[in-house]
Amino acid sequence: MPATTAISRFTAAAYWAALVCCLTCLTAPRLVWSAAPEANTPAAAPAFSVGFASKDITPQAPVPMWGYADRHAALSQGTMDPLYAKAIVIEAGGDKLALVGTDIGRGPTIPMMTKIREALKPLGIEHVIISGSHSHHGPVIELTNNPGRGKGTFDASVAYAEKLPDLLVEVIREADAARKPAKLGLGTRMHSLNRNRHTKQANRVTDPVLGVLRFDDLDGKLLGLIVNFAAHPVMIDSKVLSFSADYPGHMKRKVESALGGQCVFMQGAAGDLSPNPPAGVNGPEQFGQALGDVVIDVARSIETAVPQKPSIKGRVDHFLFGSRIDFRNKLLMMVYARAFFPELAQAFADEWAGGVQTESNTVLLNGELAMVSGSGEFFSNHANRLRERAYVKHAFFFGYANGHNLYFPTIEAASEGGYGASPEMSPVELGAGEKVMNQSLLNLYEMLGKITIEPKMKARQPDAAATSGDQAGN
Repeated sequence: MPATTAISRFTAAAYWAALVCCLTCLTAPRLVWSAAPEANTPAAAPAFSVGFASKDITPQAPVPMWGYADRHAALSQGTMDPLYAKAIVIEAGGDKLALVGTDIGRGPTIPMMTKIREALKPLGIEHVIISGSHSHHGPVIELTNNPGRGKGTFDASVAYAEKLPDLLVEVIREADAARKPAKLGLGTRMHSLNRNRHTKQANRVTDPVLGVLRFDDLDGKLLGLIVNFAAHPVMIDSKVLSFSADYPGHMKRKVESALGGQCVFMQGAAGDLSPNPPAGVNGPEQFGQALGDVVIDVARSIETAVPQKPSIKGRVDHFLFGSRIDFRNKLLMMVYARAFFPELAQAFADEWAGGVQTESNTVLLNGELAMVSGSGEFFSNHANRLRERAYVKHAFFFGYANGHNLYFPTIEAASEGGYGASPEMSPVELGAGEKVMNQSLLNLYEMLGKITIEPKMKARQPDAAATSGDQAGN
């Protein structure tokens, strides 16, 4: 059954959190206050505006394709359907958030994200989450213009990877330029459109929540949607070497055709999830349209309203986790090179030789809606537990965002082993996913004013006198 609500009011707890935050700000030495308004001059309401944009990012030359190891370095052979980057920029209370859903396999690399963030600073966009849908029919983006890393062998792929950050900056700029005052609403729907492809347990956990954020202009006309759903886009055979957005592309086209506006797909915690088509539904087009029908139904039931207290709070956390695989082992790297292809294997080895660099973003919108992202394939129970513990109206989890560190299984999933949970495809240290989720929860509770994160202090070793006194008193 649909559970629809307009995000328009603070809860009592959020009200007091905002009040405490304001009182704290009065004593903050770095805050500069503007002059008080003159008598009889009403204070301007905090701004809430959104803008959408879309850009074709399909490679125009044959390049290695991402996602299936059995292709090795085989080059692409045309396009089944185009790959897009769809962006939304939200301004709330003077801060800006950019969200981008792309039809490629992963989030941008670390150097790409650095370049993108620097380019967006002049626009005042401090919060950026760029997610890959995880289509297995997109391009490899890891190759670089260095010997043995792509140069001279896959120059077209290197050129595409160098151009991609500029394309993503362009679509974000266009979305920012398109911003207009807006209303916002949230809808969710329980579903059975995904299945757990990993566990052998009788209770096969999934993420059964489809989340839809709707943005209207002040006249109630739809500007666009954000759709959060979790399932691997792997509905096209690996032998097909044509670019395709898989089922998310068909879903977006169905929704946009029916409702107008733009539809941004943000993949969820799909590490252990695949599509579960209803009876009589076959292939990516039919499944995407069936998913689109659910999205349309939810979107039409959502009531939108102008947020009363628009705000954006965000934090970026960077983790350096240990690796269960020694990427300096030459024999092991030969195995990876044969399984994929040498240049791609070496790109991963270069990045992970010193540990698994993981990024997570925590964003709180209007004091009510949480958005958390992770740079990899997080298993579904990570998202489920985040929602259960976040104590907000809804918590979205976006996977494959701002990087890619392969699989993040839950601890219990890792105990089962198997693809996605064993070290070969999940090199990150055990429990890394839980650490990311716990830090995100700490961030949210601090943003809500429920806790204060105390600085970590080193434990002091007892001095000799204290030790002697303790012994004497025993």
